[in-house]
Amino acid sequence: MSITIHQMECYVAYLLLLCLLWWSIIRLWRPSSQNSGCSVNRLPPGPRPLPIIGNILELSDKPHQALAKLSKLYGPVMMIKLGAITTIVISSPEAAKEALQKNDQVLCGRQIPDTVKASGHHAKSVVWLPASDKWKQLRKVCTVQMFSAHKLDAGQLLRQKKVDELIGFVHERCQRGHCVDLGKAAFTTVLNLISNTLFSVDLAHHDEGSSQEFRDLVWGVMEETGKPNVSDFFPALRWFDPQGARRRISGYFSRLLAIFDGMIEERTRARALLVASSPSNDVLDSLINLKESGDLRSHEIKGLLLDLFVAGVDTSTSSLEWAMAELLHNPEKIARAREELDQFASGDGGTLQESDITRLPYLQAIVKETMRLHPPVPFLIPHKAESNVEICGFPLPRHAQVLVNVWAMGRDPGIWPDPDSFMPERFLGRKIDFKGRDFELIPFGSGRRMCPGMPLAYRMVHLILASLLRSFDWKLEQGVRPEEMDMTEKFGITLQKATPLCVIPMEV
Repeated sequence: MSITIHQMECYVAYLLLLCLLWWSIIRLWRPSSQNSGCSVNRLPPGPRPLPIIGNILELSDKPHQALAKLSKLYGPVMMIKLGAITTIVISSPEAAKEALQKNDQVLCGRQIPDTVKASGHHAKSVVWLPASDKWKQLRKVCTVQMFSAHKLDAGQLLRQKKVDELIGFVHERCQRGHCVDLGKAAFTTVLNLISNTLFSVDLAHHDEGSSQEFRDLVWGVMEETGKPNVSDFFPALRWFDPQGARRRISGYFSRLLAIFDGMIEERTRARALLVASSPSNDVLDSLINLKESGDLRSHEIKGLLLDLFVAGVDTSTSSLEWAMAELLHNPEKIARAREELDQFASGDGGTLQESDITRLPYLQAIVKETMRLHPPVPFLIPHKAESNVEICGFPLPRHAQVLVNVWAMGRDPGIWPDPDSFMPERFLGRKIDFKGRDFELIPFGSGRRMCPGMPLAYRMVHLILASLLRSFDWKLEQGVRPEEMDMTEKFGITLQKATPLCVIPMEV
């Protein structure tokens, strides 16, 4: 009897496998002709897919670069097959404007990676929720409680304090003649800045290993979410989690959510017992107030905190490390930046304030050029077509995944002369920014799904970068010459520097 059962189990498994293969082949060769109303002959061009797997093998370990090369052959609106998923890759400002501005409402859906479904995070995330009433409510909470001009102005002293702590740490390393891991130092600063805004506490210290633990957690989330996952290409395999990605990210989520649970419980007890010396008046207090009024639930608060924590820390840290790396890689640029800051100091003589950023055009140009070459997110968070739509004359089928390759747009020689060179001067005298209106430069996206944290990131990155450049001279360790620096990228949802940037600070 056991043999018969075993044979039946094998037969069922074999039958299911055949059904999966047949379904994949049907989906591959007839991607949407039956239910989309689109003519297959008019669909966007692209490389011919292989049976079943489609174009998966062409992604490589750096999909943003691989798809940029393919777009040069097939055009700025290109269709590829990632297993069973029809994907449209957009690689030009014109196409991006049509998608994110003209057809924003149709393309505001989300293609949700399997990893994000760990712990049910997708159902309470402002990043991954569809553009529903709940999403609008959570986004409004983000804007009002954290990213409004009033809230940002109120947090200036806190940000200045955290930057002063960073400068103090670097000064101590300078006196000892030790090098500084700039990525790690920037991460600790941004981490504490955001944790104080959210919870009124530091979560790490520059002279301890705690920041590395948090950095590993945050990067683990970003890497697992961003890298190719077979479960996303073949939805029928999601139950098996063949690469273990959902299991790993579930562990990261659990550890981060445990931190938030502790913060929420401690604050709730303090509020109930009235033992707090003074109201914290931070984001957590505001969220608890919304919970008590019935506007938010506990799981929504934790989902929102997870979004703010992970996305806010990693993107700003990455931008700062890349900016310093490019400046050290191009010493004449760092000299010009120092000259501008010296002129500012001689004319004002006081502490650099966030309001002074507008008086530093070359510093702003450095940040824009860094965002062009190394956008925090090489692909915007995946969009999904909620219905049939036309982009640049090509019909996009309903449910197609839409990837906007901002990395490719930043390296397009048709838009940027000498696109692979770090040239902040290209932005001087040009009224172009990255606030979602100029589609040549949209590292934070555009339209209703644009990153709500952009205003805070703008202030943090400029202030920290200016303070590091103004307070110290910098040299590479171990006699490394600028032209020998490793500028290799490490792909995830965010674009990390593959090797840490360790440099030696010197007194000005």
